[in-house]
Amino acid sequence: MNKWKTGLLFLASASWITANNASLAACSTNIIGTAPDSRFAVNQNGTILDKATGLMWKQCAEGQSTTSVTCIPGTASKYTWQEALRLVETLNSNGGFAGYTDWRLPNRNELASLVERKCANPAINQNIFPGTDSADYWSSSPVAQDANRAWSVDFFYGKVVPQFKSSNYGFSVRLVRDAK
Repeated sequence: MNKWKTGLLFLASASWITANNASLAACSTNIIGTAPDSRFAVNQNGTILDKATGLMWKQCAEGQSTTSVTCIPGTASKYTWQEALRLVETLNSNGGFAGYTDWRLPNRNELASLVERKCANPAINQNIFPGTDSADYWSSSPVAQDANRAWSVDFFYGKVVPQFKSSNYGFSVRLVRDAK
């Protein structure tokens, strides 16, 4: 198939996925995983322990609806960067989550450590973090050269990108704490 036809096939597929709001994770079997199941311990209280980093993550994004076994895709709340920071303060001052009151917004390197490089749409281990939206998630890291921006991780492809802190679209939030 020539490049022109391949490009049209990709665009048609991407349009269908977007039009149908499908979450079709694509994971390659030819690439070694960067976030395999064995790296994580799934706790029964809605938290995940990352044995490689010593970080404990909330399994679901903030505002995400859950069932007894999974996080429901497409239900995570969206926040500006300042709203995300206030959300953490409010959560911790109101008793926290799973018995912990030291939750925080992850820095960009911590958040990027969740990216599964062999997957896209979303670029995360869906066995460990089910229902994760293929969307941008805020980090706590401001952009050093621009006081109006902070870093986010795009979990469609797994890229770290700067975003305006006051973005009207808002971005998702996944909280972390030091488990060590």
